Amino acid sequence: MWTRPDTGDTPVSYPVPTYSAVKGIFESILWLQSAEVIPEKAEVCRPIVYHNYTTNYGGPLRKGKSMDANVPYQLIASVLVNVCYRLYASVVSDLAGLGTGQGPEAKGCTNGAHAYQELFERRLKRGECHSILCLGWKEFVPDYVGLFRDGTTVQTDV
Repeated sequence: MWTRPDTGDTPVSYPVPTYSAVKGIFESILWLQSAEVIPEKAEVCRPIVYHNYTTNYGGPLRKGKSMDANVPYQLIASVLVNVCYRLYASVVSDLAGLGTGQGPEAKGCTNGAHAYQELFERRLKRGECHSILCLGWKEFVPDYVGLFRDGTTVQTDV
């Protein structure tokens, strides 16, 4: 669910993740103070399929009557199903973050981008992450995050 802000209280997803969503996905796998992730490209590898999704919201942003009666608000959204993306980003050293005593720079590393690449690839192979990845909304988690698979092809019609 890459929410389009113009769709109001019945959200509809963009077909691809936004710039900030791609940045968040990369940083969910690995975040370093000494490097900055700059998203560059997202490729669609499966046909775009929308699905109507309904969930009950019981949080504090409901109307007063609904909260008093303890009635949830039904949120209806148009979300994507069975998505597959290839995400690309550049990583640059963040010189302002060096020397803080945290991460690779504390061990004498002065190239945050290089350290990021090595640690990122190691985490992908091990299936580790800095925080739980999500695909827009927290209830939408990926079933695979890793290196490109041989059978994955990019949709050229998108």
